[in-house]
Amino acid sequence: MAIMVSSGVMEVGNQIEQAIAKVVRGQDGLIRRLVCCLGAGGHALLEDYPGTGKTTLAKALASTIGDANFQRIQFTPDLLPSDILGVSILNPKSGEFKFHRGPIFANILLGDEINRASPRTQSALLEVMAEKQATIEGTRHTMEGLFFVIATQNPVEFRGTYPLPEAQMDRFSMLCSLGYVGVEDEISILTDQQGVSHPVENIEPVVSHEDVIEWQRAITKVRISDELKHYIVSLCAATRSMEEVKLAASPRASISLMKVAQAMSLMRGTDFVTPEVIQEVAVDVIAHRLVLENESKYSGRSGRSVVEELLATLPVPV
Repeated sequence: MAIMVSSGVMEVGNQIEQAIAKVVRGQDGLIRRLVCCLGAGGHALLEDYPGTGKTTLAKALASTIGDANFQRIQFTPDLLPSDILGVSILNPKSGEFKFHRGPIFANILLGDEINRASPRTQSALLEVMAEKQATIEGTRHTMEGLFFVIATQNPVEFRGTYPLPEAQMDRFSMLCSLGYVGVEDEISILTDQQGVSHPVENIEPVVSHEDVIEWQRAITKVRISDELKHYIVSLCAATRSMEEVKLAASPRASISLMKVAQAMSLMRGTDFVTPEVIQEVAVDVIAHRLVLENESKYSGRSGRSVVEELLATLPVPV
């Protein structure tokens, strides 16, 4: 059965991707994965060296959605949970407390250099990332409509940084790395920067908030067979029986892998998931959730190498 949605809705992801690619050069694969994460209703962690365009990529994506509320939080060691969630302030005239919402009440939230804040502050995002709600001073606040967190961190800095807790890492559907662009793309970047304003400021919205919501609904209708669901669970379950893995992939990883694979399939113009699509996104979805034993880490193993090994050895449905 085909997906009963208009062709315009099915093209929402591709429109966002093409608009971002005009500004962020040489990162076509990464842009597509980030847009898929948005379509899957998850959250993305961008990790790479300083100056590779992590913040630019996040701001470019937010600029493509016309009526979305975009907020940015620059994480610092002295940032408090109330700086993210909001705080009640006493009105001296009325004698009543009024709640002032923090930047977390947004459609797209950029958490820049998230590992510079303390674990206590990082944990302020746990509830809202998992359940799209925040309990503040005993009151539950629900995030309506689109809610997408993009966080960035630099993997090479240790002074003044705090590693993200495992529970926080598990909230991110994908961890993506940008890497350095090719010479020709870098020359294009230099050319773009010669203008009066930053190129990201010139991005025109290509879709609306409601377009993205409808697109996300369409993604949930992409067909995935029982055999492929079993394959996804097998990939995640295999990490739980490996001696070198101290903390394995949770059922949340299986759910994220299925949803991201559905989004990638729709981006490719198909209404069903194939094993190749699952294999394409599996490393970015699963690897960052794994914690390896010290002996394995010292020998050069990583979460990415573990997942790549499983992809190469587990039987693939045909």
